[in-house]
Amino acid sequence: MKNSFLFNILLFTCFIFSISCTSNSNGKPSAFSQKDTTPDTQLRPDLSLRGSFSSQSKMKFDSTLLSSFFKQYSKFKSFEKLVYQFYRSRKFAFAWFDENGLIEHAGNLYNKINQVEEEGLHTPILYHERFHALMDGDVPGISLDQPNTEVELLLTLQYFCYAQSVWTGLNDAVLKDLKWDLPRKKLSYDAILDSLLQGPSDVFMQNEPVYIQYRLLKSWLKKLRSQEQAGGWPEIKYPKGKQYKLKDSSLILIKIRERLFLTEDLLNNNNQAVFDASLLQGVKNFQQRHGYHESGIITDKLIDEMNVSVTSRIRQIIINMERCRWLPVRLRGNYFVINIPEFRFHAFENDRYAWSMKVVVGKQLNQTAVFNGKLKFVVFSPYWNIPPGIMRKEILPALRRDKMYLRKHNMEWHGRSIRQKPGSQNALGLVKFLFPNSHNIYMHDTPSKTLFEQDDRAFSHGCIRIEQPKKLAQYVLRDQPEWTEPRIDSAMLAGKELFVAIKNPTPVYIAYFTTWVDSAGKLNFRKDIYKRDLKLEEAIFLRSN
Repeated sequence: MKNSFLFNILLFTCFIFSISCTSNSNGKPSAFSQKDTTPDTQLRPDLSLRGSFSSQSKMKFDSTLLSSFFKQYSKFKSFEKLVYQFYRSRKFAFAWFDENGLIEHAGNLYNKINQVEEEGLHTPILYHERFHALMDGDVPGISLDQPNTEVELLLTLQYFCYAQSVWTGLNDAVLKDLKWDLPRKKLSYDAILDSLLQGPSDVFMQNEPVYIQYRLLKSWLKKLRSQEQAGGWPEIKYPKGKQYKLKDSSLILIKIRERLFLTEDLLNNNNQAVFDASLLQGVKNFQQRHGYHESGIITDKLIDEMNVSVTSRIRQIIINMERCRWLPVRLRGNYFVINIPEFRFHAFENDRYAWSMKVVVGKQLNQTAVFNGKLKFVVFSPYWNIPPGIMRKEILPALRRDKMYLRKHNMEWHGRSIRQKPGSQNALGLVKFLFPNSHNIYMHDTPSKTLFEQDDRAFSHGCIRIEQPKKLAQYVLRDQPEWTEPRIDSAMLAGKELFVAIKNPTPVYIAYFTTWVDSAGKLNFRKDIYKRDLKLEEAIFLRSN
């Protein structure tokens, strides 16, 4: 289904971008089809793009002034080494001044910092009163028409603070506490600054090193904040247990139309109290964006979703913008992405969306971890080696109640543990996929196919059940011609466990995004099934105070 995040989650594309839409089997749009076309040189100084800054090297400041500056502005102390590194490479030449005074890039940075709330942040500007006074020319004895060391260094430090907050986000310790184990991007702020200053001032900081979803969410953040200022969307009061479908009539449908029109699910609002074809499409659009089966039927549950306030949706966007800050700007080659709240698996070839399928993830008490690995093995007709926790809490108590329990469930003792034999009723189905990791999580088939028809698919003990196991087996073995479709069918039904090494192991990224923009430009939301949005919101709030 192409109605999805990643994140590509995921994941991962660019900081200047274009979007190319591909479609999968059911033709729905997905953000995973986004493609980065930006050359790698974007973060490196381009010597053909000389600006007014880069050509000046004669005006310099005394390097000993840095020590006194950091004593006066001690809250910038963590950036001291980085500042020394930046100016040492420039032989302490001014970066923000030339022979005509403050360069245009400085004003662009000043505007960016003053508009930081547009980035979903409320981070206080350090020394904002002094900084504003200097930049507004309100400090007696200091003119912006000639180089000034205090103004110079404050601009550089404000840039580093901005870059850290907007491009990198919360620190590694917080991410660990939030159980986010995906690799995060590493940026060289000083190298980026050097490149930015050498470029034309009219594009200064427009192409920032953030994952593509960040920009898309930022655009929607601005739109929803405008709606919030206009009063948001009204609560829809409805009779419990009532459903509405095509051709029904009710005054409540007028309110529902208004709600769907405000969120662009309905293109035109005719204010009719009749459930007509246009309202049907609007309801399906809303259902698609929120991960529901597109039945076109309005239920209690669906109206509850509509009644989530615009303020709550704004918070959800801000939280997921923060997650976007952590992601690598770009991934290359082939890889797989699983977005837990979306309950979907996505395959990418050469950074381009290829196909996707439904998955079942861990329930609240057995949460699927956020991490990455590399898919290395296909295991046909697998044994299920029952984990100690499941064995202790579920299997042994059942065995004490029923001595025939193991035989009835095709299980056997294996040393001091219990395993389930291969077969159609094996909990792992007919095939599993291993990407070795410390979380002991893998993907596998399942005999419980009906679970894939549910909207919410958090049922497993932590591993990931996949909707199309045979398709994935064919896909990962496509470079091994000996593994034909008949041979794969035979191995899945053989009843004898067989490990097959994958010739070209594929990276797997398991991520957690509850909001994203798909390739059709639609804003998607999913439920915070593990309550991780709340914890991240608290961390963001603490950073902002």
